[in-house]
Amino acid sequence: MIKELYTAALGMIPQQMRLEISANNLSNANTIGFKKEKLFERAIIEAKQNIINNFGLAENRDLNTATYTDFSVGNFEKTDNPLDLAIENPNAFFEVEDEMGNRFLTRAGNFALNKEGSIVAKDGKFLVADTGRLNLLREFTINNSAIQNTIASNIRISERGEVYLNQALIGRIQLVKVENPETLEKVSGVYFKPTPETQQRYLDFYETTIRQGWVETSNVNPVEEMVGLIELQRLFDLGAKVIQVHDQTLDQSLRVGRFV
Repeated sequence: MIKELYTAALGMIPQQMRLEISANNLSNANTIGFKKEKLFERAIIEAKQNIINNFGLAENRDLNTATYTDFSVGNFEKTDNPLDLAIENPNAFFEVEDEMGNRFLTRAGNFALNKEGSIVAKDGKFLVADTGRLNLLREFTINNSAIQNTIASNIRISERGEVYLNQALIGRIQLVKVENPETLEKVSGVYFKPTPETQQRYLDFYETTIRQGWVETSNVNPVEEMVGLIELQRLFDLGAKVIQVHDQTLDQSLRVGRFV
């Protein structure tokens, strides 16, 4: 009886994890460059054998589940914003850098200009080029208050990643190609960092294909996630009812045992 309770609870834990993952995916359905998460259950046969044949062993083991990132490409959306960029190359990423010099990879190309004239991501991370951080004020002296109105309208980014301001070349965006994106470690919804298993390289000039005025949207399918949420909620409720029934049966067995 106790084992049945444990087995039912063990089956509910992955369902709860799936619910949390689906809810997070849905909340980021409109996040530029977001890559959805999925749940992977490992060693199911081994876990089942432990439950049946080795009493007590399975109960002491961690649940054989793990999450992984789906790196499929999202849809491209035209914005006509000169600082919105989309990567056509599969498995390629922009490289950004935080204030501490830590570098990350991302497919989120919705960039902007900060008050210092640097091209930055929405959270302030700097876009990295072959010359380092891309800053438009290194070559031009411009009133900071006029950056958004004056500079942005004169920025041109070529298909090969060359960044021009008023026809002057500022630098070239170098895309990072990752042979197996699944080796990347997810830092947040849109940022990743390499692991020791990651094989990466900078794309050559003629390999690079960037669309200016476009962004790659999230690869989350809201309808698919909603259907999955409904199904998971039903499975979770079913598991809860199984536990409730076994709990009531156990309680009745204990009551009968008192009079034996």
